[in-house]
Amino acid sequence: MKIIILGAGDVGTTLAEHLAIEHNDVTIIDIDGEHLHTLQERMDIYTITGNGAYPNTLKRGGAEEADMLIAVTSSDEINLVACQVAASLFQIPSKIARIRSLQYLAHEKLFSPSAFPVDVLISPEQVITNYIHHLIEYPHALQVLDFADQKLQLVAVKAKTVHGTLVGHSLKSLQDHLATWDTEIVIIFRHGKPLPPNDTIIIESNDEVYFLASTVNMHSVMNAMLPLNTPNERIIIAGGGNIGTRLASCLEENFQVKIIEKDPDRIEALATHLSKGIVLQGDASDKELLLSENIENTDVFCAVCNQDETNIMSALLAKRLGARKTMALISRPSYLELVEGGDIDIVISPQQATIASLLIHVKPGHVANVHPLRHGETEAIEIIVSECKNASKIIGRHFKDIQIPNDANIVAMVRNGQMFTEHHDIAVEPGDRMIILLFDKRKIRQIERLFQEENSSFV
Repeated sequence: MKIIILGAGDVGTTLAEHLAIEHNDVTIIDIDGEHLHTLQERMDIYTITGNGAYPNTLKRGGAEEADMLIAVTSSDEINLVACQVAASLFQIPSKIARIRSLQYLAHEKLFSPSAFPVDVLISPEQVITNYIHHLIEYPHALQVLDFADQKLQLVAVKAKTVHGTLVGHSLKSLQDHLATWDTEIVIIFRHGKPLPPNDTIIIESNDEVYFLASTVNMHSVMNAMLPLNTPNERIIIAGGGNIGTRLASCLEENFQVKIIEKDPDRIEALATHLSKGIVLQGDASDKELLLSENIENTDVFCAVCNQDETNIMSALLAKRLGARKTMALISRPSYLELVEGGDIDIVISPQQATIASLLIHVKPGHVANVHPLRHGETEAIEIIVSECKNASKIIGRHFKDIQIPNDANIVAMVRNGQMFTEHHDIAVEPGDRMIILLFDKRKIRQIERLFQEENSSFV
C-alpha cells in the first residue's frame, strides 16, 4: 500500500515506523528537512520537505499513485486542506485527519464529500480521555483494551506481594481460580520482556499479567485476582487543557473530581463547563496546595498538563504525599523509558494511544482492532474471518491447529460475543473473531494472508 503521512512529529514518526516494518510504501512530508533526513537514515521510507497542504508538495510525494493520506501535522487547518487537495486534485481513495479543536469537531457537517472530504477523523484528546477513563474504572489496571465491539476486554495488572492471588501461584492454579468467569491469561511481561504463558510458570512480584474476559465479568475477575478494599472515588486532575477538561466532564457524574489549572482564563472556562467538578487555581506541583486538598486521601492523581516535566514532577510528588494511584501523560520516548517501572503507577503515551486508533483504519477491512501492549513491543490484533465460505484456509478447523508464524499466537476466538479458548472443542466459522498476539510486527502480512479471500491480492 502506498501511504503519504503529513507531519513528522511523534505520532507521524511512530506511525511511519509501524507501516514501514510491515513493508508498506511510506512517504512522510514535513517542513523540517533536517529531522526528515534523520528519519530516512533509520527507516525504509521516502521523505519530502515542504507544506503538506500544497498541491505541488503532495505531487512530489507521489499523491497521484497514493492509496491513503494520513494528515497528522500539528495544524488542524493544514490537515483539513490537505485532505481537500488530496480528494479534488489526486482522488486519493482514503483520507485520515487528526483534528484537535472542538470548534471543528462540534460540527459533523464539515466532514463530508461536499465540505472537507475526510474519511476518518482522529481526535487524540478523545482517544486519550477514553483510555484514562477505562483505567479509572478498573483501579488495579495498567492497560484496558476493548475487543469484539467492546464485549471483551484485555486487561493488564501488576502482580504485587501485598495483596491478591497472583504472586507465587502457577498459571494453572490461577486459571482454575478464575474458571467461573471463563478468563484466559494470554501473556506475561517480566522485566519488560514478553513471556508466553504455560501452566508451569509461577507468577513473580512485578510481573505484568494480561488476561482476557468478557466486559460484563471484568470487575468480578479483577476483584478475584486483586481484592480491593475501596473503589476509586476521589480524583484529582492536574491540567485543565483539552484532555483535562474532557476527562473531568466524563468523570464528574460518578466521581468526586477536582481539577487544578494555573491559567485564569482556562479556570473561568472550566468553571462554566463543569457542573459538579471543583476547579482549583494553582500549580499541580505545589506541595502545600496538594496537602490542603487532602492528597493523602486521593484515589487517583492524573497529570495531563501540556509539559512532560510538569506531569512527571507533580505525579511523583502526589505519590510521595500519599495518593493511592498516580498517572502521568508523557510524550517523549526518552522520558517514558526513564519513568517506566518507577514510582508513577501508570505512564500514558499519547502517541501509542493515537497510533492504535490509526492502525485500525490502515489495516485491511477484516482487521477490526490493533492494540500495542506496553509501549508497542507486542501487538494484540482482532481479525474477523470472512463471511465468504472460501475466503480463508482456516474455516472448519480448530484454531489451535491453524498454522501461523512462530512469533504469533491465537489466544481466543469470539462468536456472538462469547469467548472460546484452546480447550474448547469448536471449529472456526465465517464471522468469528480471532484475537491474536503478535510478537514480531514484521510477520503481520503472513497473519493477514490467512484471513483474506483466496483470489484477492492485498497490496
